[in-house]
Amino acid sequence: MEAILRWGLPTALAPVAWGANYYVTHRYLPAGAPLWGAALRALPAGLLLLAAARRLPRGAWWWRSAVLGALNTAAFFVLVYLASQWLPAGTAAMVMALSPLALMLCAWLLVGERPLPAQLAGGAVGVGGVVLMLAGDPGPAGDTGGTVGASGASGADGLPGLLASLGALLASSVGYVLAKRWAAPADGGGTPGVLASTAWQLTLGGLLLLPVATLAEGAPPALDGGALAAFGYTSLVATALAFLVWFTGLRRLPAATVGLIGLLNPVTGVLLGTALDGEPLGPARLGGMALVAVGVLLGRPRPGGASPRARAGRTGLPPARRAAAAAQGCEPPPEA
Repeated sequence: MEAILRWGLPTALAPVAWGANYYVTHRYLPAGAPLWGAALRALPAGLLLLAAARRLPRGAWWWRSAVLGALNTAAFFVLVYLASQWLPAGTAAMVMALSPLALMLCAWLLVGERPLPAQLAGGAVGVGGVVLMLAGDPGPAGDTGGTVGASGASGADGLPGLLASLGALLASSVGYVLAKRWAAPADGGGTPGVLASTAWQLTLGGLLLLPVATLAEGAPPALDGGALAAFGYTSLVATALAFLVWFTGLRRLPAATVGLIGLLNPVTGVLLGTALDGEPLGPARLGGMALVAVGVLLGRPRPGGASPRARAGRTGLPPARRAAAAAQGCEPPPEA
């Protein structure tokens, strides 16, 4: 319980910020420039964190940061931007609610973190809670918010949005677990601090997007005051701050636990709909939120539940090696 309070609560800031970001993107940002939208989200956040970290990648961290930037920044931001424009909130939230289970599977395959039965149950309960919340969404004109038809995108018309959501789910799951894997090298040496590694992947991901956005969409879109303020929130809060606390959580907690905390994303969307759009908060939504809370609690870390890779990274590093890593600006493997 101490671990979930110490690291889980800060990590929860990320899905809350992302849940609000879906609303901001859908309501205030231009719909016709997804590549520029992703670049303007990633690059300012990355440069801000890079100025704070004051160090560049070295050695293998150049290509690692490029891979993470391509997955967690370039591909993920573009696909989420498209999904937010092409799908109603309910449909996108239902697809992304599968992210805890996808993250558990990737962590099992890539870092040897086999999910516990309670965590798998938490994923199932949490997904059920999201579905129940969406079933209680009246949607516009009486439609169900969890159906594609809520925004007029039905059948084949809704397929691109669904594919974008699934692509974002896959890219982020693989990218998050690779970030966790590379943060705990098998040789027990130091690794870049989470501030530096987050800055590198956001900056390189944004730089990857710039030429593609210019070739595909031309000049950046004209932005009014509302769009500028929305991009400010998207870049500084929903990206710089959110990714910093999210990757910190991935280093300190099991991937299954972090993935289940991510279910707070659709909960935030429902609460924002109630607060800002006057949507009713009926029994189905309240019951769904309760199920999500149960799912998050089921995913809390258990004593001795770390993977063999994580346990190897946390033990056996001599004090001299830890001091040398700190002197080089690297973060030694976290303590148990």
